[in-house]
Amino acid sequence: MGPMEERPLRILAADDSAVMRGVMWKLFQMHAEDRSSELPRMELCGVALDGVDCLESVKRLSPDVLVLDLEMPRLNGLEVLRRLQVESPGLPVIMCSAHTERGARSTLEALACGAGDYVTKPAEQRDFASAMLSLSQQLLPRIAALARGAKRKQESGVARGGAGDAREAPTGGVPSKTSSPIEVVVIGLSTGGPSALEQLLPRLPADFPVPVLIVQHMPKLFTGALAERLDKCCSLRVKEAYENAMIRPGTIWLAPGDAHMEVGPGNGLTDRREGSLAGRSSRVRLHQREPLNHCRPAVDYLFFSAARMYGASTLALVMTGMGADGLDGARAVHERGGVVLAQDEASSAVWGMPAKVAEAGIASATLPLSEIADVLKQRVDVGRLTKMDIARHAASAMVPRREMNDGLL
Repeated sequence: MGPMEERPLRILAADDSAVMRGVMWKLFQMHAEDRSSELPRMELCGVALDGVDCLESVKRLSPDVLVLDLEMPRLNGLEVLRRLQVESPGLPVIMCSAHTERGARSTLEALACGAGDYVTKPAEQRDFASAMLSLSQQLLPRIAALARGAKRKQESGVARGGAGDAREAPTGGVPSKTSSPIEVVVIGLSTGGPSALEQLLPRLPADFPVPVLIVQHMPKLFTGALAERLDKCCSLRVKEAYENAMIRPGTIWLAPGDAHMEVGPGNGLTDRREGSLAGRSSRVRLHQREPLNHCRPAVDYLFFSAARMYGASTLALVMTGMGADGLDGARAVHERGGVVLAQDEASSAVWGMPAKVAEAGIASATLPLSEIADVLKQRVDVGRLTKMDIARHAASAMVPRREMNDGLL
């Protein structure tokens, strides 16, 4: 039995709010007394009042996970995080963010700087019951998932966030030319997703020939800020999805927080330019049905709708995240003859969602994050005429006409 199983997980919380520190103490005390919880045992080994105190406490207490406030005196959360990436790079960090536009943008910056996940602060911190319920549902499972992931990587000698071993990835990422041309790429991810998307999406070229739709588990304010952030670093346009938006190549649609996103039929017309069906008329459909897999937006809704709409021409990619959202939808894509890919464990912040897909035997490849973009580009090119092919065909079609005209002159 390893040391993490023999003792409770040691959690350090850094927050300048006395109320929030009190909530944290009570939260972990209640969890320690809860004998019915399936989560591992946890203890709050200390609290820090500001950023400088936080860095000193990390060295002194050696916590397993740090819960870090964004707004603090002396050093704010982002400044602490940047220092930790040098001084304690293996320490999992969960940001504690205000549910505001500023909080959303700062949180995304923190995730890009190495934070593993985030939680939003309870709106009414003085309502202890509501604060407890909110944090117990948000924070405790994330602590367990990130600590588990960090332990596995430590045991396997893989640096946190590093690329996986390509030799472990099974073949099958790029099927033969007899496979159905891909018409749409759908992606689902959760914990660790924003950082993964910032590494993946900029590697897709501006002429990527099929539309891309993404479900990232996030609140609404955060998905809008994430779309804006990604749009600035990508060749493709990245936009937060809205009802009835046209799904066409050149744009990546990100599901808005608190709404499920599906692919629906458009006007029924099909665009066969460039030798593909990539321009098939389809539209974004948003709805407010009950959460699925405790999530809204849910990956399964998107995957199921893509399987219905595009069938074997669907490529579904399941990336880092905890839970099982996306498994049933990926199975539907697989059963329709589509392609399912999964991110590997070594490059995932949490290997939950992709692990479920890989363990179900429906992923044709389990890939390091660093290789996913290349595989996507290779796969969507299968069975599709390139611009060079089109130019060659056009040139060859003109030859007989020129010869005929020459004979008439």
